[in-house]
This record gives sequence, structure tokens and C-alpha cells, in this order.
Amino acid sequence: MITNVIDYLDHIVVDYHDKKAYCDDYTTYTFGDVYELSRRIGSYFIHENYYHEPIIVFMKKSPQTITSFFGIVYSGCYYIPIDEQMPKQRLNMIFDSLNARALICDENSYDMAKDLDGFSGKIYLYEELIQNDIDNQAIAEVKSKHLDTDLLYILFTSGSTGKPKGVVLSHRQIIDYTESLGDILHFSDQTIFGNQTPLYFDASLKELYGTIKWGATTYLIDKQLFMFPYKLVEYLNEHKINTITWASSALVIVSSFGTFEKIVPQYIHTITFSTEVFPTKQFNIWRKALPDANFYNLYGPTEATGVCTYYHVVDDFADNENIPIGVAFPNSEIILLDENNKVPQDGNVGELCVKGACLAFGYFKNKEKTDEVFVQNPLNDMYPEIIYRTGDLAKYNENHQLVFVSRKDYQIKHMGHRIELGEIEQNVNSIEEIQSCCCVYNDVKEKIVLFYVGNITKDEIKKYLKDRIPRYMIPNKTIQLETMPLNINDKIDRTKLKAMALENNKK
Repeated sequence: MITNVIDYLDHIVVDYHDKKAYCDDYTTYTFGDVYELSRRIGSYFIHENYYHEPIIVFMKKSPQTITSFFGIVYSGCYYIPIDEQMPKQRLNMIFDSLNARALICDENSYDMAKDLDGFSGKIYLYEELIQNDIDNQAIAEVKSKHLDTDLLYILFTSGSTGKPKGVVLSHRQIIDYTESLGDILHFSDQTIFGNQTPLYFDASLKELYGTIKWGATTYLIDKQLFMFPYKLVEYLNEHKINTITWASSALVIVSSFGTFEKIVPQYIHTITFSTEVFPTKQFNIWRKALPDANFYNLYGPTEATGVCTYYHVVDDFADNENIPIGVAFPNSEIILLDENNKVPQDGNVGELCVKGACLAFGYFKNKEKTDEVFVQNPLNDMYPEIIYRTGDLAKYNENHQLVFVSRKDYQIKHMGHRIELGEIEQNVNSIEEIQSCCCVYNDVKEKIVLFYVGNITKDEIKKYLKDRIPRYMIPNKTIQLETMPLNINDKIDRTKLKAMALENNKK
């Protein structure tokens, strides 16, 4: 019985010692490398009396970063991934929340680490940590005291007040997640991942732990490569990458620039998309280019280990239709609740709530925020049962598949009507010339503002929408952009767009 994620590495290294595990443009680590180096790191922190406490990893995405994570796990501690792309103010708020004693960096990030005035602990160089001797007995003693409810990592998400919230997850959640995801997507030792997301983002868990569970190989793709879709596909082909679990925005970058007219991925057979709604028009471009590939729509917040529903896309969908988010993951359950905390009738919208083994423990040192969304199941008055209220709205279609509607935050009252901004976006995204779009609501002027990227005029968009949505839903203002701003999690930066909409009032 697996109770510690590091057991995956301990088991897999026996048969795959010399096989590639994690690679980037500069470093290739075999399973043997990861096993040995991470145990060196773990041994050091055990000897320094670190135990059951947070250790920060401040490095760019690399095999060394992943090895640092596993080293921290061997020591019985839990890791917090950050990197140089995070704003300094955000980092200082994270440091203040954690009060961590230790931070790992490498020679490339050392100077930046020294300038992190919000961190008051000790800085450790990766290159020095891996020179330490392995203490097998000390590691075994730490593991003998381990519980599957011990913390594994903390991921910081954006808070509504601007203060990051640290989502606390244990080994239990990641083991449940890894086992279920691998079975659904058919991971194996033949799987070659092409990682797109940052390692401080929960979407990277698929590759991070899928690799050591199944003996797969992960290529960590440089973010800069996504600025050049043709070269990106060349990279996929060069390394024979067959599985990509990307944010929807990354897939859109490839499909919206006509990349497949020149080059097509030759080896990919499994594609998942998540983090945001994947415009169906862009999905259809991918599907046409890779008709034999398996596509999966994954949904889930960080508070539910990143994924709690899935849909294997086997049906055809028109450009203006939503792709379902499907059914609950094994060992999880989805509940829809209306404004009265009752289950709505099929076809009616409700807030998507999650229960099961996937749920995080809450937010680190933030009981108030934890109690707001990790709540007693209102349908159960017999015993304690926690559910997570996602703030997302969904409904069941005629096939009893869940369909994402929008965020509760994106539901507005405009001209006396309740409007889902996601419905406007869905229709705009179905326009052939549109690459991406986003609607925000200007509360000051009480106007719907549409931002879009694409070779089409504002009048043409308006004309298209008049035939498809009610007049009161047509955006009051439309703004064309050269590129859509993304936040650090590769989602459309709605906060920035809303600020742009308000700033536009002053012009």
C-alpha cells in the first residue's frame, strides 16, 4: 500500500534506473540520478533537524527543481515552489505567511534569492546540497513515522483580496490523483510527456508524479518556445512526445496561428486541456489535425488537487457548443447546489461543489478563508462531511454530463437581466477570425466590455452576435488587442482586463 509519494520513486528506480526521467535543454536526469540526488538532499535536511515544516524551492523549471522537491519529501518536510517570474510583492506575502527557515536555490537564482528581503531564513545552494552523503538509515527512520495525511506541498493561488492563499495538500490527495489519472489516461512506461505549465501550478502534477509512478519520461519545455508555435511542434516531434497535458491557452497559441497548415505533431496520441474553457473552434482545429488522438477535457480547482472531473471527447461539437467537463473522478463526487442549497433540477444551473479524497485540507494559516469555502455538506445533517464550494456554475446536459457555465463572479446583472459572460465569450470564440476573447463587466459605467484578438472588425463581431444572442447581451464596448494578457498560471488575466476597461473610461 502506497502512503508516501516518494515510494513511487523508490519502486520505479529498481527497473528503470538508467532511463530518462526529467529533461530540459540543458540537463537530463535518469531515475537513478533523481533517486540518488534527492536522497542526498533529504539526508542533509534530516541532519539539520528539519522535519514537518515548509522548505521553499526558488529555481526555474528544471530537473534540478523536481529533484529538490523529492529531496524535501525524503526529509519528511513539505515543499513550496516559487520562481523568479512571481512579482516581488507576492513573494513577500508568501514568505510572511510561511515563516519558513529554509530556501533552496541554484547558482542561477542565488543572486535573486539574496535580494528577497521578505525571506529571513537560510539559503541553501542546490549544487552544494547534492554533494552530501546519503544516510539511508535516517531516511528509513523518517519514512517509518510517515502518515499519508502528512503535508506534501503548498501551492499559492490568487486571493480575492490580493493576498495569495496557500492551498495545503497531503500525500493522500496526490496518490489518489496520480492513480486515478493514470488509469483514465492510460499512462505507462511508454508515455513521453511534454510539460508546459510552471512547477508552481497544479497542472504540472500530471507529469511530475505520473513520471515516477509509471516510469514515463518528461521533457520540460521552455516557456519561450510557446512564442514560436512552428518550432514548438518541431520540438514535440524531435523528442517523440506523445502526451501533452496543457493549459487551454497554450493549445490555442498553436492552433490559432495556422501552425498545422505547415507542420503537425507526429507522435501525440493523448491530449488533455484544462485551466480554462478551450474554445471549441480551436479544439476542432486540433482534432482535425490529429484525428486519431484521444482528447480529454479536465476540470478542477487547486483546492481539489487540480482535477475532479473528466470528459473523454468522443462526440462531435459545433464551434458554438461547449465541450462537457464530464463526470467525477473516481473516489470523488460532484454536487450542484442552487441559491437555496438545494440540488437543482437537471438542466438548471447550480454551484459546482466537490467532496471526496481529492479535497485539500484548506488554506495555510488562514482559517477564515478556509471556513468560507470548505464547508459542511448542506445535504447531510447526520455527520460531519466537508465539501468545497468552487464558485463555478455548471449544469447537466441531456446525457447527464456536467457542462461548465461560468464563474459565479462572471454572472452579472445588466439592464435587469442576469447574464453569464461566458455565454458571450462562447459565441465570440466561434467566429472563425477570433483567436481568443474575454468579457468583463465595467461596474462603474455598467457596461459589458469585450476584449478580443483576431483579424476582424468590431462591427463584424457585433453583426455576428445580433443573430445569436439577445440584444441586452451584446457588449457595450469592444476593444481589439494584439495579444491576450495571461497571468502567471497561463489563464487570461481578467483582473488586468478589468483595470483596462476602467482606465478606458478616462480616455
